Amino acid sequence: MAETVYVLNGPNLNLLGTREPEIYGYDTLDDIAGMLEDRAQELDLEVDVRQSNHEGHLIDWLHEAQATGARAVLLNAGAFTHTSVALYDAIKSIRTPVIEVHLSNPHTREAFRHKSYVGMAALGTVAGFGPGSYVLALEAAARL
Repeated sequence: MAETVYVLNGPNLNLLGTREPEIYGYDTLDDIAGMLEDRAQELDLEVDVRQSNHEGHLIDWLHEAQATGARAVLLNAGAFTHTSVALYDAIKSIRTPVIEVHLSNPHTREAFRHKSYVGMAALGTVAGFGPGSYVLALEAAARL
């Protein structure tokens, strides 16, 4: 049976494709999920792609990833990246590797986006490659 990689997406990522396409592009979250499913099959992995605008859901899913023995978590926490000590604590509380993912490069954007609580706790970060950031992160997870 293929190992599972959770792909968790935070606030406003349900609006991908229409939200600030000059920054985030025109691909929807469903488009990204399709790319990940195709690549996961090639890597003999399964992906479980989820999105929530609620911080507590992301925390519960991180705990679930640990409880179910997931291979890794790819986490695009959206704006929670820069504000959530609770997500930092949740990542630190599990043994499952977490890879931070961003479509854009936060370091080329507003100063408040330069600090990442998620990044401080994650194994690594992939950012700035649009939807390709997710695929690169999945490939990294496959190598763990």
